[in-house]
Amino acid sequence: MSDAATIIVSTAATIGVVHTLIGVDHTLPFVVLARSQGWSLRKLLAVTAVCGLAHVASSVVIGVGGIGLGVALGRLEWIEQARGGVAARLLIGFGLAYMAWGLWRGRRSRRHTHAHAHEDGVVHVHEHDHAHGHAHVHGADDLGGATKTLSVLGLFVVFVLGPCEALIPMLVAPAFEESWLTVTLVVAVFAAATLATMLTVVTLGWLGLRWRGFASVEAHMHTIAGFAIAASGFAIESLGL
Repeated sequence: MSDAATIIVSTAATIGVVHTLIGVDHTLPFVVLARSQGWSLRKLLAVTAVCGLAHVASSVVIGVGGIGLGVALGRLEWIEQARGGVAARLLIGFGLAYMAWGLWRGRRSRRHTHAHAHEDGVVHVHEHDHAHGHAHVHGADDLGGATKTLSVLGLFVVFVLGPCEALIPMLVAPAFEESWLTVTLVVAVFAAATLATMLTVVTLGWLGLRWRGFASVEAHMHTIAGFAIAASGFAIESLGL
């Protein structure tokens, strides 16, 4: 491998790590959804890996396809920026919708008491909420399968649309020189660095949110998760992270 190829591949590894650490949308939505919906670490890692691969693959398809069709670098970067804007707005919408649902669910799950008097004069009091009748609240386990599935699908769609702007320029030079080995190495190294960083960060986040101090806000975790997802979308939209 030439010195130029070595530099490009090394740069791909560095940018893969840095752009993932800076881009809060790459990790925060997974962590807060996992916490609010009670995902196991295995499920969290699996969902993160699938979305991360889709995230990189979509940019590779656009980059390599555009280069093959002779599309200029500036045009490819414009496409990636446009995709980034759409993805950020979808993330904001998804987060706000999830937050609204969390507020609605929290209100319906608010427990209150009723007193019942029997003919023999005995009075007893019991608690219930409107979401679960007279049963006690189970938290994340009470979420319907449709809600969990829609949440994962929502994240997947956002990540398919989400661009890897930094990857496109690194594909251009070796592709125009028809150095397809270098192109392959750049894609593989960038994807590996991105996924490794995502999986490491979400694991640390999952472990951190298991701290007992978060038990006091357990009833509001869905609302908090929606707010955090929307906030990460706003950060991408306004700060370009």
